[in-house]
Amino acid sequence: MLVAHVACSVGWLGAVVTSLALSVMGLTADEELVRAVHLTLEPLGWYVLVPLSVASLLTGLVQSLGTTWGLFRHYWVLIKLLMTLFATGVLLLYMGSLAALADRAGAAAPGSNGTAGLADPSPVLHSAAAVVLLLIATVLSIYKPRGLTGHGRRIRHRESQVTPSGRA
Repeated sequence: MLVAHVACSVGWLGAVVTSLALSVMGLTADEELVRAVHLTLEPLGWYVLVPLSVASLLTGLVQSLGTTWGLFRHYWVLIKLLMTLFATGVLLLYMGSLAALADRAGAAAPGSNGTAGLADPSPVLHSAAAVVLLLIATVLSIYKPRGLTGHGRRIRHRESQVTPSGRA
């Protein structure tokens, strides 16, 4: 499960970096490039970003429940969970904006200057924010900062009350 979680998470980060690169290219004045970028971002979102974000979330949940780290024992796990839920939620909501940009790009006739409104910085900002968020989650996973939640302290206290024979 650890390998699946790492693979999904790293894949998600790579796909977001790809989206960032495409989004930056979409800010150019080249009309055909702008159309191509916006026609590419939506399927990239639905077929790569969304599945990897959901897979990262699900494998992370399974991973946390099947290890001593637990889901609610350590702050770093809880913070990563909240960050992943937030990022996945924003992504799902933002897919509507990407669909609207793709529709406008598809409707713009080549050479008609119909892509003037498509040079939108929003995809760049969303992708850049996602890269930062996913890098923070990666750092938390690697360094695992100390700090037990109240739930984690209660569990640790109960475990310390148990003698080697298994009785309190």
